[in-house]
Amino acid sequence: MIEANHLRTTRESYGRLAETYAEFARPLFEQEHLDRAAIAAFAGFVRAGGDGTVADVGCGPGHVTAHLHALGLTAFGVDLSPEMIDLARRTHPHLRFDVGSMTELDLADGALGGVLARYSIIHTPPERVPEAFAEFHRVLAPGGLLLLSFQAHDEPSAPPEPFDHQVALAYRWSPDHVVSLLRETGMVEVARLILAGREDTKRRFPQAHLLLRKSAEAQP
Repeated sequence: MIEANHLRTTRESYGRLAETYAEFARPLFEQEHLDRAAIAAFAGFVRAGGDGTVADVGCGPGHVTAHLHALGLTAFGVDLSPEMIDLARRTHPHLRFDVGSMTELDLADGALGGVLARYSIIHTPPERVPEAFAEFHRVLAPGGLLLLSFQAHDEPSAPPEPFDHQVALAYRWSPDHVVSLLRETGMVEVARLILAGREDTKRRFPQAHLLLRKSAEAQP
């Protein structure tokens, strides 16, 4: 099978910068109090739903996977970059990390109580994003939770907008557009948190955190 160009570019770009990215991302995450609050709420919903396993999709160096573990969840990480996974395994040897793609997760249908996709859809071409959303829906159990984070823009009717991410080409989305795509898969919005962008920080664009639940399927 021929690998899609965006997968190869993303994997190679993050692979070259794995150590540098980790040095930047870990301390930044410690300062992102509202981001962490969204993750804490997600963890609370997962625990209330029966403590199912959570996949951190696009886990990078594994610091957020470790945070999920510290919040009491059974969590593992998946990332496209083997270098990122090697770094995550060295840093957090007590946790599971797998090389994989968000559009082809090596998981059974309904295997997860939660999926965290934190800034991991942004390098996917917009026309391929519905494939990832369908895969998230497939691996979630009925009632399972998805927390999706991404750079946003304020125009509900506007298409995804490319921007210079410095690592690889990325896209920012209207939260309403993203919710409409997820609704088509059978996801229901629970809550959203939009953080204002600030030009004097690394977060110059608005940041969206969407919490969605997979609809309960009819019992036979």
